[in-house]
Amino acid sequence: MAMNSLKDIYLDQLQDIWSANRQSLSVVNDLGRAASDKELSEALIDGGNGIADGIAEIEKLCNDHGIDPNAEHCKGMEGLVKEARAHGLSDDITDPDVRDAAIIPQYQRMVHYALAGYGTLAAFANRLGLDGDAAVLKKCLDQTWDGDRRMTEIAMKGGVNAEAVS
Repeated sequence: MAMNSLKDIYLDQLQDIWSANRQSLSVVNDLGRAASDKELSEALIDGGNGIADGIAEIEKLCNDHGIDPNAEHCKGMEGLVKEARAHGLSDDITDPDVRDAAIIPQYQRMVHYALAGYGTLAAFANRLGLDGDAAVLKKCLDQTWDGDRRMTEIAMKGGVNAEAVS
């Protein structure tokens, strides 16, 4: 697709975030199964459900604009997923508490990519006067922020980081 307008960039970025979400979903589910801390595992499962919801919402937006959501492959998320597998699911991590502590930053890196994507898309949609799109994207952004904050709480105020110290 030629990039000749903000609308062209917007549509391209919709496809990018759809691809990013699709790629991250499987590793987030794997991280949820690998986590030994119950609260962390539940948060990751909820995060996976939120990602699946985001995929469905972005797919609807792509369809509304007459574009194939699968037309773009997000190289950025490809790298983050590879890192999450290498550093959160590595067989070299033998202590379950240490694995839990390693999982959180891997998840949050992927979430921060999604936050940048949703925030940018919401701003573009607002500028383009796509109020319905903007509302959907703002909802996705808010839910993603909630997941990020929850993960920080688990790391900092929960027992995950404290358990990994010993």
